[in-house]
Amino acid sequence: MVNTSFNKKEILTLLSEIKDPEIPVVTIEEMGMLRDVIISNNGYEVLLTPTYTGCPAMGIIEQDILSTLQDAGISNAKVTMVFAPAWTTDWMSESTKEKLVQFGIAAPVHSSCVNWLSPRNVEVSCPKCGSKNTKIVAQFGSTACKALYSCNDCQEPFDYFKCH
Repeated sequence: MVNTSFNKKEILTLLSEIKDPEIPVVTIEEMGMLRDVIISNNGYEVLLTPTYTGCPAMGIIEQDILSTLQDAGISNAKVTMVFAPAWTTDWMSESTKEKLVQFGIAAPVHSSCVNWLSPRNVEVSCPKCGSKNTKIVAQFGSTACKALYSCNDCQEPFDYFKCH
């Protein structure tokens, strides 16, 4: 039998401090990627949902999770990627969206309920100056989950975290 002396709440608390490597002002918990922890006789299983299938940061996040647990004395852990239900920007809180804006990334405008909207049809505010006089430059920005925009007023380029 494996030692499972930590409870679910303690594990989630430990993991809630792990930063998103692509957006270091938010944690994986704030982004809604940290879905659950299952404790069994075999150890700990951390359920994680990527913001996009194939997200390049998932390997780093998995290693951060295992490292954090190892540092706490937990060696019997694994990370399982969960793709259903698919991650949605609805899992981000308003405070998380505000952190994105403070970091220079325009937060999702709509919920996934209207994800049929193309980024070209979304009125996105510039996170630098607040202007809505912006235009899409490319469907993909610094990562697949963002689109590249430009502000016509302050002339600054910025990422917009796409709704999905």
